Amino acid sequence: MQFVRHLLSCLVIAAAFTTSLPARAETGGGAPTAEATVATLAKTMRFQDLFAIMAEEGVAHGKTLEADMFPSGGGPGWQEAVSAIYDVEKLHKDFAAALETQLATDPEALAEIIGFFGSDLGQRIVGLEIDARRAFLDTASEEAARVAADRRSAKRDPKLAQIRRFIEAGDLLEMNVAGALSGNLAFMKGLSGTGAYGQPMPEDQIMSDVWAQEGQIREDTNSWLLAYLGLAYDPLSEAELEAYVTFSESSAGQRLNAALFTAFDAVFRQVSYDLGRAAGIAMQGRDI
Repeated sequence: MQFVRHLLSCLVIAAAFTTSLPARAETGGGAPTAEATVATLAKTMRFQDLFAIMAEEGVAHGKTLEADMFPSGGGPGWQEAVSAIYDVEKLHKDFAAALETQLATDPEALAEIIGFFGSDLGQRIVGLEIDARRAFLDTASEEAARVAADRRSAKRDPKLAQIRRFIEAGDLLEMNVAGALSGNLAFMKGLSGTGAYGQPMPEDQIMSDVWAQEGQIREDTNSWLLAYLGLAYDPLSEAELEAYVTFSESSAGQRLNAALFTAFDAVFRQVSYDLGRAAGIAMQGRDI
């Protein structure tokens, strides 16, 4: 389910890139920030830190693929291929271009987004999201968060309703499911194109195989979201979480979420395709 985890609302990859549209943003305390550009957004939301974590997730996913698809080992060639696919600088560049296309023409929305995440509460939220994402690098920590989410549901914790509103506001479940299906489709196309199946698999068969995973993907995505968000926002008060949910339901919050998902889909479809191609080559014992 690695591709599901690459597509979460503000849990994003980015870098210090620039746009040319100036505007002024207000922080929660009313003080003006730097120009409201995508570069400012990247710095405010600490995308660089998240990028580093996601690169670790990608390398770990490569090891899982190796164990599942070629147990005898993919060798140095596979490891080098995975590292190259998750090259931080390349992902930075591709994501920057995609996100700039989505947001650079809307400086007013950028100013509002930066204003929220630049506030004391916004910065606290960013830090909590990063900490939770880093914690999920450890399988035991992720499992503990899933258990905690189940307990929260059993106790009817009021925060659970807020988290569900947050998921609904960003359409996180549907967008993550769509992103995972898109990524899996790209992976299968990359794999098939190498001749790993003897001859290219018909596209309708690939589509059928991918869509057969939709139910499991949806179930795992929902569980992952509740566990991750529950862990990240547990330190927040109900009032603080309500403020975040309200922002997510606003036009600026909706604008940000849509832009992030569009940018991620563009970048990680290619990542998925490249991984599939590298896996197909490794399965055949050829040099990657």
